[in-house]
Amino acid sequence: MTDNKIIASRLEALREEMRREHLSAFIFPSSDPHMSEYVPSRWEGRKWISGFDGSAGTAVVTLHSAALWTDSRYFIAAEQQLAGTEFQLMRERLDDTPTIPEWIAQETKDGDSTEVGVDGMCMALSEVEDMKAELKLLGGLTMRTNLDILERVWTDRPSVPSDKVNIQPMEYAGEACSDKLDRIRHKLLRQGASGMLLTQLDDIAWTLNLRCTDVHCTPVFVSWLIIAEDSATLYIKGEKLTPEVVAYLKEQNVDVAEYDDIVEGLKAYGGYTLLIDPATVNYTLSQVRGNYRVVSAPSPVPAMKAVKSEAECEGYRRAMLRDGVAMVRFLKWLEQAVPQGNETELSVSEKLRQLRAEQPLYRDNSFDTIAGYEKHGAIVHYEPTPESDIPLKPEGFLLLDSGAQYTDGTTDITRTIQLGPVSDLHRRVYTLVLKGHLSLENLCFPRGAAGTQLDAIARSAMWREGMNYMHGTGHGVGSYLSVHEGPHQIRQEYRGTPMVEHMTVTDEPGLYLADRFGVRIENTLLVVPYITTEFGRFVRFEPLTLCPIDTTPIVVDMLSAEERSVLNAYHQMVYERLSPLLNEDERKWLRIKTEAI
Repeated sequence: MTDNKIIASRLEALREEMRREHLSAFIFPSSDPHMSEYVPSRWEGRKWISGFDGSAGTAVVTLHSAALWTDSRYFIAAEQQLAGTEFQLMRERLDDTPTIPEWIAQETKDGDSTEVGVDGMCMALSEVEDMKAELKLLGGLTMRTNLDILERVWTDRPSVPSDKVNIQPMEYAGEACSDKLDRIRHKLLRQGASGMLLTQLDDIAWTLNLRCTDVHCTPVFVSWLIIAEDSATLYIKGEKLTPEVVAYLKEQNVDVAEYDDIVEGLKAYGGYTLLIDPATVNYTLSQVRGNYRVVSAPSPVPAMKAVKSEAECEGYRRAMLRDGVAMVRFLKWLEQAVPQGNETELSVSEKLRQLRAEQPLYRDNSFDTIAGYEKHGAIVHYEPTPESDIPLKPEGFLLLDSGAQYTDGTTDITRTIQLGPVSDLHRRVYTLVLKGHLSLENLCFPRGAAGTQLDAIARSAMWREGMNYMHGTGHGVGSYLSVHEGPHQIRQEYRGTPMVEHMTVTDEPGLYLADRFGVRIENTLLVVPYITTEFGRFVRFEPLTLCPIDTTPIVVDMLSAEERSVLNAYHQMVYERLSPLLNEDERKWLRIKTEAI
């Protein structure tokens, strides 16, 4: 956690530069030039200026005030991290929360300047255009996008990462880079484009079958990719490429240029049309003009990446086996360790990491472990720190959301674990969440239904109790890539992407009682065929995650016969798949934990 005096000093230096540039406000989004969810440290400007370290949020600083907008996952964490600073917390999606332009207009109405600054390299074209329009309506405010103010005030700013790039073997990728490029070109032609600028790092890594360690917990590398009709050029720092990777790219008909030469590359692009995705291409690059016509349309790559190859599906299954073994060993250890009184949120997070690291093909965690004991479990994306870490007692709930990066797959799992006696409220809330989880996991539905149409299935039992959660119910998971992947999602807000076979998606309903406890239960699922009838093709979910769900807190009478059957069938599968990989003591423990209810 950043010292508040340091934040105050940074704000003072920032405002000095703002006065020099005659700016009334400056906006710090969470993203990097590639519109990443998780960014290299060089572009963690919002975290640097505010002290808030969540993955989503926007900080805005005027000459006399400061505010930070974030979503419900981070309300509690942001309130704690911003305490004692100038920053006012703005809770997104609440009726009384102003938009960023509304707040800026109010805060700067008596100032001398009407210009608002943002680094155009770190905000998407669509977002800048929307903000420009709203600022103009709110009093003639304008935006300046050509200033990277952090270069002036962040004196020890990290450099662009220089880690070496690795080739993802075909046995795990399942499709050659050249074949993916051909498929992308076919999709582009159907969208009226002869080429495209690809900027998102996980899309580039997937397309080229390359991986790296430039981003914490996410195996991607900082680069750009221009795809033309009969060629492709990767813009990347040359020091990142080994001779093996250079030879591989040449074999795949991919040229290489320096990362900083992307503007020149766009100006020299020889195709007649170039697709620019306004949601993923930053504003600055979107304004570069060459001898081509811009086609403004969504990138075809995320939807292609979301549908996994057979090799990727099998990789998930293998990775989940190894991850399940690590989880069983951890849960068995936890049961014995907590009563001894020496464990904390951080210590159990580290123990789980160690057990995963013992598994073949382990590379890293897929995100920082969320280990929230009792009231910390009510903070949706709580991550323990040395300052916040608390001991675990043999009572109450531990919410543990974790995952790993293996070369053949990415895992994401949440279990809420009863450590000892709990209240009737604990048990009731736990069972409501479990009902939602089981109902979604057991769902069969028409192929092509959108996640928004499925979301209510996970919420209906808790809705009847007047309860709800504000985060999404499910997100895609990458194949040794980002743990959060789209474009498909299961959530209340409209997401129209159709769900089809070979998509991965999580099933993670939850309930959070502030200052008391939280419950979330999560498996990663694979969309697979179900049946074809006169009414069309239907699909279902195959649970990929293999780990027992704690049955101790369940109020069994609250479960329907079908829900009990789904849970029992899942536990039988967990035992059958994992038991051959365990020793005798571990098998006995797992047999007890997967007994039918």
